[in-house]
Amino acid sequence: MGSVAKKGLQKYLLQLQHHPLRTKAITAAVLSGISDTVSQKLSGIPKLQLRRILLKMLFGFAYLGPFGHYMYMLLDKIFKGKRDSKTVAKKVCYTLSLCLQLSNRIHF
Repeated sequence: MGSVAKKGLQKYLLQLQHHPLRTKAITAAVLSGISDTVSQKLSGIPKLQLRRILLKMLFGFAYLGPFGHYMYMLLDKIFKGKRDSKTVAKKVCYTLSLCLQLSNRIHF
């Protein structure tokens, strides 16, 4: 990994430690914007719909980032200190079955 990328990752991880909610919200906004931009390009839309991209970014910032942050805090409290593969599998199943369904209903 290049030194610029390594420094960027270190700064990101530091922000994640000091300001986890803000960092996750901004990350979700940026990733939502990028994914919608790519989606529009791949679907053949001749001109990017900036309002749509901004709304997706707002949704990522206001909902996806905080929801993920608090959901995993709750899961960590439910499965106190357990880090074995069975517990990880339970967390994944919970996330896929309940949380993603709720998120999809709100998003679509």
